[in-house]
Amino acid sequence: VQLQASGGGLVQAGGSLRLACVASGLTFSRYAMAWYRQPPGKQRELVASIGSGGGGSRNYADSVKGRFTISRDNAKNTVYLQMNSLKPEDTAVYYCNAERNVRSYWGQGTLVTVSS
Repeated sequence: VQLQASGGGLVQAGGSLRLACVASGLTFSRYAMAWYRQPPGKQRELVASIGSGGGGSRNYADSVKGRFTISRDNAKNTVYLQMNSLKPEDTAVYYCNAERNVRSYWGQGTLVTVSS
């Protein structure tokens, strides 16, 4: 199983980025997907999650509600995180996660840096 995250970079506060995570080696539609982040010197935290199948169930951390949107395209084995109105405190390494029952897989992370 591989999860390849991309789309990170340097952006000014108020800007936008779109992260993508392409999964391979698993039946993508059967997995719940999530984005986590780990700010410098802090623990990893859940940012957003989306249910398996059509992805009708979506959850967000309070800190990103109204600014970030998670979505999935099962035909492309890809989960996205649209990030708008970025703030310096959004600076972190962002990881995608695939989970089904006891199975959990992680991508390698992509760095997002938001300058003030």
